[in-house]
Amino acid sequence: MGAGHAHKLYRHGHSPVHTLPPHCKIAAVFCFVLAVVATPREAFWAFGLYALLLAAVAFAARVPAPFLLRRMLIEIPFVAFALLMPFVAEGPRVHALGLSLSESGLWSAWNILAKGTLGVAASALLAATTELRALLLGLQRLRMPPLLVQIASFMIRYGDVIGDEMRRMRIARESRGFTARGVRHWGVLAKSAGALFIRSYERGERVHLAMVSRGYTGTMPVIDDVTATRAQWCHAAALPLAALAVCLTGWTLS
Repeated sequence: MGAGHAHKLYRHGHSPVHTLPPHCKIAAVFCFVLAVVATPREAFWAFGLYALLLAAVAFAARVPAPFLLRRMLIEIPFVAFALLMPFVAEGPRVHALGLSLSESGLWSAWNILAKGTLGVAASALLAATTELRALLLGLQRLRMPPLLVQIASFMIRYGDVIGDEMRRMRIARESRGFTARGVRHWGVLAKSAGALFIRSYERGERVHLAMVSRGYTGTMPVIDDVTATRAQWCHAAALPLAALAVCLTGWTLS
């Protein structure tokens, strides 16, 4: 984890949120999501307050709403699943706009949409304000199993290697006049996929041999030991503590 690594979810900045240590932000987001999940689904107002809290963090981090919304499109499959629940769930039915909808399905759909959207938004904010390398260092600082951290690190970096190899193979095909236009070209694409697998496997072996020759024994050296002051922990705890207060109030009023 020695080299920096930029990713499309990250937005470069120097805001107070960007400068917080990564393990503080990871712990804050994790506790925030726990508070959101623990909130009773009947407390509609609570989810509005959670959204305001995330909006305040996005404002402090100088992350524009369009940037954040585009990164949240990954939630679309879950939204589609939630929208189907009122039609397929069993139990008492309610009628609206000429449709017969399950009451329990409506509650479940709302529960998934509200809590899932807030969780995705919090994760997108974390990714937008923390580089991948810093996230891995933060997980290591939080005593995540070292093997899992290494697997995640290799997966992220090797994913870029495979993507670059795919790009070169695509350019090579197009330079020879090949353009996939139908089923009859699937054979060429299948051969390209096979060649990509072989090249990736061979490159993985070369990388492993290079690491072993440089003294790799199963653990990665820690070059930057990230630490956090008490003030930084307090700043990071502002979000989960506010969410906890909202959650407790929701249970009190429900």
